Amino acid sequence: MATEPITRPTAIHHVRLTVTDIHRSKAFYQQLLGEDTIAFDMSDKVDEPGVREDQTQLYGGTGFQIGDQLLGLRPVAAAGDSFDSTRVGLDHVGFLVGSEDELNSAAQRLSDGGIEHGEVQTVATGMMILSIQDPDDINIELMYMPES
Repeated sequence: MATEPITRPTAIHHVRLTVTDIHRSKAFYQQLLGEDTIAFDMSDKVDEPGVREDQTQLYGGTGFQIGDQLLGLRPVAAAGDSFDSTRVGLDHVGFLVGSEDELNSAAQRLSDGGIEHGEVQTVATGMMILSIQDPDDINIELMYMPES
């Protein structure tokens, strides 16, 4: 017997990543996504009393516009903490790019920028991926899905 869902979302609006150092993470994502993608930035207030606990001040974080979605950074993790994809929660974040050429170009630009990354690979579903670790070791995949 099928049950009626509680709601039927039409899209994912945002994902927020918990980071240890907002300035380091903001710089990484600006380099990866472009400065023109910043949707909001409260990082200049991060060290003011109470900001890291205040949702209304976005915890002193930064957000990036990616298409119709937002990627937010929340700077509340303890210094020295790092991501573990084998624990409950987030495994990775994937960003869709428009072509195989764009994926290969991104790999070259990452290399040119001194950012470690994996090789462009084709996985079982036919999609192509390029893996990158952010400053807190969160796995980011750039991906391209060729037409079938």
